[in-house]
Amino acid sequence: MASNAWRSAVSTRNPQLFHNCFITCMVQDPTQFDILVMPNLYGDILSDLCAGLIGGLGVTPSGNIGTNGVAIFESVHGTAPDIAGKDMANPTALLLSAVMMLRHMGLHDHAKRIETACFDTIRDKKVLTGDLGGKSKCSEFTEAICQRVRDL
Repeated sequence: MASNAWRSAVSTRNPQLFHNCFITCMVQDPTQFDILVMPNLYGDILSDLCAGLIGGLGVTPSGNIGTNGVAIFESVHGTAPDIAGKDMANPTALLLSAVMMLRHMGLHDHAKRIETACFDTIRDKKVLTGDLGGKSKCSEFTEAICQRVRDL
């Protein structure tokens, strides 16, 4: 499923799977995969599938790391013009993308604090955005996470 970069970098240690076989394996047991290397089109399709497996696009981070180390980190979801300016968005995907970026930069302690604060806030279930089953505003959810970061 990947280009020459995959063949030269990881093919000696990892099998190449056809996309239809991979999708079945991913749905049955996503824990068997740590890193996925594939062309952009397959990556877009499979990242949406994976987002559904972990809670939806609102909580899914993304990172694209080039062979030269240059990287872009972003949330998987696109824009949501229907909720723009309404303080309803879930910032988790963006925050977890920042966590990935911090790790890429070697700032592991900072990444861990933000990640822990995000997951603890969600696990606590007191302040959640609507897509997570709560009634809190984006700003309230974000402030709860920021307070946990300060407390760590």
